[in-house]
Amino acid sequence: MSEALPNFEGLLREALAPVEPPEDLALRLESTLESITEMAAEELQEWELSAMRDPRNWVRPATALVAGGGAGVALVLLRSRRRAHGSSSGALSGARKSAERTVRDLRRETRKLLGDR
Repeated sequence: MSEALPNFEGLLREALAPVEPPEDLALRLESTLESITEMAAEELQEWELSAMRDPRNWVRPATALVAGGGAGVALVLLRSRRRAHGSSSGALSGARKSAERTVRDLRRETRKLLGDR
């Protein structure tokens, strides 16, 4: 009877085996986030301030603001993570140096996205 039962442990190990993502996943994600950020910026630039009087006109700019902001933050974090992952982790000792480097990277990437404003 026990031989008829499937090997659950082996099936679970096989089902939960790690899967490597495609090599170009980070580049595709970055380009998608960049295009979302650019489209949101264009939408906000085209929006006229005179349309603010009517709350029904707020949906598109609000959506563009949320989508563009979220994509921008995700893009900054992605680039910062890639830069931190590429450097050697043994070179930095302590959480404070790591946090300082992360803040510096985030500031640099945010300036790139905002056009050094």
